[in-house]
Amino acid sequence: MRTNRPYVQIDPDVLERVRQIDLLSYLREFEPSNLVKVKGTSNVYCTAEHDSLKISNGKWYWWSRGFGGYSALDYLIKVKEYDFVEAVEILTGQTMADWKPPPTPKKDEPKVLLLPPKNKDCNRVIQYLFGRGIDYQLIQECISDGTLYESADYHNAVFIGKDESGTPKYAALRGTLGSTFKQDASGSDKRYSFRLLAKKPADTVHLFEAAIDLLSYATYLKCEGKDYKSESLLSLSGVYQPKKEMKDSKIPIALTTFLSANPQIKTIVLHLDNDKVGRLCTATLKELLQKDYKIVDDPPPVGKDFNDFLLSYLEIARPMPKCERSDSR
Repeated sequence: MRTNRPYVQIDPDVLERVRQIDLLSYLREFEPSNLVKVKGTSNVYCTAEHDSLKISNGKWYWWSRGFGGYSALDYLIKVKEYDFVEAVEILTGQTMADWKPPPTPKKDEPKVLLLPPKNKDCNRVIQYLFGRGIDYQLIQECISDGTLYESADYHNAVFIGKDESGTPKYAALRGTLGSTFKQDASGSDKRYSFRLLAKKPADTVHLFEAAIDLLSYATYLKCEGKDYKSESLLSLSGVYQPKKEMKDSKIPIALTTFLSANPQIKTIVLHLDNDKVGRLCTATLKELLQKDYKIVDDPPPVGKDFNDFLLSYLEIARPMPKCERSDSR
């Protein structure tokens, strides 16, 4: 089914949505007669065409051929042998040749945050975060104050960053259904990343790469009998890639915005990851900030990130192993 077709530009947002479609969901909707439940199992399926192609826990593997994948897109390309554009067209029901990119906004136009629609409840997000060790009451507080919700389309966790007036300006999307999907919502302003601010002005800010690491640290403080609401916790929405020369690197805009709005800050505690990228970013930020602030390097005592540490602390098995990153998030 491979075809020689001219280059077709595909909307990046369309690609992200397509990549989130798991094989089980695709077969249930488009090829129900090809979906067979494996006898004696609770959640393992195969296809009528290939009984050695097993589907379980958001993944699939074709044992007789020795390869597998995660998404329906992988299946259509590797098993059905459609080319990439054909597979995308099948999953979207849209001819990609008809798609035209939206006009590029002018640089002086303000960003418009396009939030995904809210689901009627947050059950899957609660289950996902609770499974990652996050404190249940903390999750509920974030939902109540509008900094966390579940999207209606793909049931992603949506972490909201607000400006000084409480207006949502940033949203980080995180997959909850077994995928590793991560994306900023269109129009996100990285000056206002996800954060938990202290009830009273504090002279210290704690920095994390991602929202889940931030919530993990707050949960740890609570478990230790400490008041996490006395601390200001700020996520950087993924750490930027420093320049080859440290002196040429820039401080993440989320941090510079926060420091500008909070001149009382004297100490910055870096809780970045224990991998190559995290350590490099820590060294870079220390170099850039140490003249004006007291810098404390406090990486997770165990594991790659603070969620790894929290799971170890609570003696909870991690859902999926993490790989060393090859680029910044």
